[in-house]
Amino acid sequence: MLRKVSRRRLLLTAGATAAAAPLAAAAPALATSWPHSPSTGPAGPRVRPFEVSRGDTRYPSLVRGVNARFVGDPDAVVIATRTEHVVSAVQQAVDAGRRISVRSGGHCYENFVFRPEIDTVIDVSRMDQVSFDEERRAFAVRPGALLGRIYETLFRGWGVTLPGGSCPDVGAGGHFAGGGYGPLSRRFGLTIDHLEAVEVVVVDGSGKAKAVVATRDPDDPHHELWWAHTGGGGGNFGIVTTYWFRSSGVGPDAAPGDMLPRPPAEMLVSSVTFDWSSLSSSSFQALVANYGEWCAQHSGADDPYATLFSQLQLAPAAAGSFTLTTQLEAGAQATARLDDFLAAVTGSVPHVETDRRVLPWMHTTTGWPGFSGGDRTTRFKAKSAYHRTGFTSAQTEALYRNLADFGYPGALIMLTTFGGAVNTVDEAATASAHRDSVLKPHYIGFWTDPEQDAEQFGRLRTLYRDVYADTGGVPVPDERTDGCFINYADADLADPEQNASGVPWSTLYYKGNYPQLQRAKRTYDPGNVFTHALGIRP
Repeated sequence: MLRKVSRRRLLLTAGATAAAAPLAAAAPALATSWPHSPSTGPAGPRVRPFEVSRGDTRYPSLVRGVNARFVGDPDAVVIATRTEHVVSAVQQAVDAGRRISVRSGGHCYENFVFRPEIDTVIDVSRMDQVSFDEERRAFAVRPGALLGRIYETLFRGWGVTLPGGSCPDVGAGGHFAGGGYGPLSRRFGLTIDHLEAVEVVVVDGSGKAKAVVATRDPDDPHHELWWAHTGGGGGNFGIVTTYWFRSSGVGPDAAPGDMLPRPPAEMLVSSVTFDWSSLSSSSFQALVANYGEWCAQHSGADDPYATLFSQLQLAPAAAGSFTLTTQLEAGAQATARLDDFLAAVTGSVPHVETDRRVLPWMHTTTGWPGFSGGDRTTRFKAKSAYHRTGFTSAQTEALYRNLADFGYPGALIMLTTFGGAVNTVDEAATASAHRDSVLKPHYIGFWTDPEQDAEQFGRLRTLYRDVYADTGGVPVPDERTDGCFINYADADLADPEQNASGVPWSTLYYKGNYPQLQRAKRTYDPGNVFTHALGIRP
């Protein structure tokens, strides 16, 4: 029998923790910083790069990520620790005509990193420093830094954080490139809304690899490369070797503790369980409809519930039960707001609250089981959507029908609160174009036996197609839905049999921003050195 499903076991990259105190709170004393030259990024250990090839005992661990469906067979994995290592590895591969990919945390949902044609994998997981850069006056984060380490370093050193995901072992490299969202996003926007600059190893038209620093400054000649890394997705333009963060509107003369959002001291957390044996079709559908309606009514940036983050984690009937997990900033109004939220969502639907307590913010971010824990050995397939409204009655009926008859416990549909500050940014201001949503569904199925691949794919595809049957089986940008999330990559969107909407995958992921991403691609990767199944086309 499968163990009870946890969100992290499904290998997600979403979420973080909820509310934060005002950005301009007093700063603590400055922690240690590592100045550096812009061409090399924050000083890392002076360790030579090395290659791992077949026959090395490390090789099997380095040619796979969290999705066990994909195991690579490259000739070599290059372990880089500095920017110049990446430049050298890319140059050697280009000169030899070898296809390359890059790995940071290993959480890619599709085969973008590990696929048969890849000859060299450049592994940046040891480029994991997090520091304050005195020269650039911004926080520097290397691509191999895991989210848990990023949060702990920023919080313990300066009392600040980034509004990124809640899975502590997700790497910064791809997470930030795809936009980087989490529960703090309703209060402070996407992670990339705080991106000051980025260093990227690119390959120019002559085949020369070089490191380029691109900034938020619109007068920067490389500004378009910065923009492309505010949601354009990983593996498209080059290899990121450093991200620098300072919130928009905060000048370089500010104290470091005033440069990024401040999280609250404590969080009120809650878990509510729904037993399938106590649910009817009507009560299930009422629950889902109530949740979507609440999200639609409380998606404003100034809403008093902007600090509340919740996920309705729908599991199949075969799993026995499913949960609603919630957290919000602890305080005088927290208990009343949580009670009101739960009453509005659950109504008369039978449920049991299995957990309610106040925890330190860092504990909820990196350790509370509502949003963490993990299993790196499963196979999985995932799909996503953005919703501008809740679910229609036809959609709630499709959800109930498919989950009731799924016949297998290994699936989850996470309905995540969204909007707030995210929706205050113009969709053309960054590559992250989905700036008008209130709900972010994430559909995922997981299993361990490779012989079940076709069966499990079929189950998830049928469910997703049924939910979005009115729009060709996918959540097209219209008055109700708004496309898909690139970090929950789904190659099915490029398959006409699975996407019958007539809307291309590029529009689902990037909407009207795709042409500008193509221009950036032609400028910074004219030879299409960095590509994959859903890569930006030159």
